[in-house]
Amino acid sequence: MKGFLEDANYSIGLLDEGATLADVIDNCIYEHTHTGKKAFYVGDLGKLVRNNIQWQNVMAPIKPFYPVKCNSTPGVLEILGTLGIGFACSSKSEMALVQDLGISPENIIYTNPCKQASQIKYAAKAGINIMTCDNDIELKKIARNHPNAKLLLHIATEDITAGEEMNMKFGTTLKNCRHLMECAKELGVQIVGVKFHVSGSCKDLQTYIHAISDARCVFDMAEEFGFKMNMLDIGGGFTGSELQLEEVNHVIRPLLDVYFPKESGVNVIAEPGCYYVSSAFTLAVNIIAKKTVEYDKLLPSGVEQTRNDDEPVFTYYINDGVYGSFASKLSEKLNTIPEVHKKYKDDEPLFASSLWGPSCDELDQIVESCLLPELSVGDWLIFDNMGSGTLGEQSTFNDYQRPLIYYMMSFSDWDEMQDAGIASDTLMKNFFFVPSCIQLEDRFSTAA
Repeated sequence: MKGFLEDANYSIGLLDEGATLADVIDNCIYEHTHTGKKAFYVGDLGKLVRNNIQWQNVMAPIKPFYPVKCNSTPGVLEILGTLGIGFACSSKSEMALVQDLGISPENIIYTNPCKQASQIKYAAKAGINIMTCDNDIELKKIARNHPNAKLLLHIATEDITAGEEMNMKFGTTLKNCRHLMECAKELGVQIVGVKFHVSGSCKDLQTYIHAISDARCVFDMAEEFGFKMNMLDIGGGFTGSELQLEEVNHVIRPLLDVYFPKESGVNVIAEPGCYYVSSAFTLAVNIIAKKTVEYDKLLPSGVEQTRNDDEPVFTYYINDGVYGSFASKLSEKLNTIPEVHKKYKDDEPLFASSLWGPSCDELDQIVESCLLPELSVGDWLIFDNMGSGTLGEQSTFNDYQRPLIYYMMSFSDWDEMQDAGIASDTLMKNFFFVPSCIQLEDRFSTAA
C-alpha cells in the first residue's frame, strides 16, 4: 500500500504538549477575522487513531469498512488507509479515491443499492468484486456487467420501537432471498454473504438479534443452492459513543459465537462511518447578518412562560448552511448545538434566537430555536461533532465557498501510529510541528 497520496495538497499540524485544539481554533478565528471571515473546520485526525484503538479493543475481530460518503476528505481517507481499514464505496469517484491510496481491491466493497451499469463495469475493470444486491433487477444488471462479482444479499431489518416505519426502503425479505438465489444460480453469479444495516437511531438493540438470526437463515438457505458463503456485513449505525459500541457488542457477540463461530470461516465486517469521524471535526462559522424579529415561538419548550414581552428575538445568518456543511440537516436533526466563541459573563441575558444559512432559502434553517447572548455581525459560532455527512461533495449554490480544513494531531496520537508501525517516512512528510505559541501557515489548510 502506498499510504498517502503523492499530490495531496494539505498538511497535518503536530501539536506539542502546550498546544490544544482550542488554541488552533482561536488562532484560525484571529486570522480569518483579518483576512475574510470564511467558515473553516479543525479536524483532529488523532481522534481517528483513538477510535480505531477503541474499535479493536471492543469489536475485534470484526473488521471495519469505512463508508467513504460519510467524510471523503483526503486527511481522513489517508489516515484510515494507513490504519489498515477497508472502505465501503457508493460511486465510481469514491472507488477511485480509495484506489489512489493503494488500497487492495479485496478491501473495497461497492455498496450502492442502485448501481449504474457504467460504474459496475468500472468496478469489474478495477478488480472490485464484492458488492451488495437486494433485488433481481439489480442482480441481472450486475450479471451483465460484472461476471466475477461476489454478492452480499442485503436483507431488510425492522425497527418498529424507534417510532419509524420498517426499514424496507433497501434490503430484501427472507422469502425473496430464495428467489434471488435461484436467479443467481441461473445467471452464474456468486453469492458469498449477507449484509444488513441497523440505523444509529434504533433504540432497541434486539433488532441486531433478529437481523443476525435472519442472516443465519440465509446462510443455511445458500447451502441448498451450493453457494459458499464466507462474509457477514453487520452494517453501520455506530454513533461514536464508546457506551453504544459496548452495548452493541454485548448484544451481538453471543449470537455471533453461536451462529458464525471462528471455525465456520465466516468473516464478520461492519461499516462504521460516523463512529470514526463525527467527533473529530469542529466547524467555525461567522455571523454575516442579523435581524430582530417578531416573537414566533422561538423559545425552547418550558422557557416561554418566563419571557418578557419587551425582550427582543434575534435571527442570525451565518456563512454556511444546508447547501454546504449542514447538508445533513435536510434529512435529520442537527446533533450538535452552537457555542459562542467570544467570552461573555455567566449572568449575561440570553435571548430566543434562530440560525439560518446564507442562501436566503426557506429550507436553509440551521437551528430553529436556541438561547444565545446577543451577538453581532462578525461574531463566531462553533459547532462540534461535524465530521459526519458534512465533508463530502457539496453544492455550489449561491456561490457557496467550501470551508478550509485545518488538520491536527497530538504527539501522543502520532506516537500511537509509530508504535503500530504505520508512521512511514512518506506519511511523515505530511506533518509539521505546531509549537504551543501557534503560528499558522498557508500550507496548514486545504479546501473541503
